[in-house]
Amino acid sequence: MSAIAPFHLAFPVHDLAETRRFYGGLLGCPEGRSSPEWIDFDLFGHQIVAHLAPPRAGADHHNEVDGHDVPVPHFGVVLDWEHFHAFATRLRENGVTFVIEPYIRFAGRVGEQATMFFRDPSGNALEFKAFRDRSQLFAK
Repeated sequence: MSAIAPFHLAFPVHDLAETRRFYGGLLGCPEGRSSPEWIDFDLFGHQIVAHLAPPRAGADHHNEVDGHDVPVPHFGVVLDWEHFHAFATRLRENGVTFVIEPYIRFAGRVGEQATMFFRDPSGNALEFKAFRDRSQLFAK
């Protein structure tokens, strides 16, 4: 298979108008179909669907990775190296609060990558990352 197949992810949100502003406006995801209960977005070629749902009870879960508390669950996209940095700048310029500020993991080693975490208005955690050499996406 030469091209990566797009994934589909459905996730809960509290407010569709706020979700539309965040994913469509701030993140620049084109909107697809929608209803009064959900909205499809094109997240870098992948289909994500924001479903209106009540807030979840309970504490957030985190795993320690590189001295950071990584929120679980989370989702996102692996971007090109230059796109990642431009995207991080755009998020900063728009006042996004990072759960984990953009930084470089494994600098100069196998799997060197830039990563950042932030939350959408409904509290869903997102991670966007980029590999200096994308062929090392699954390197050990």
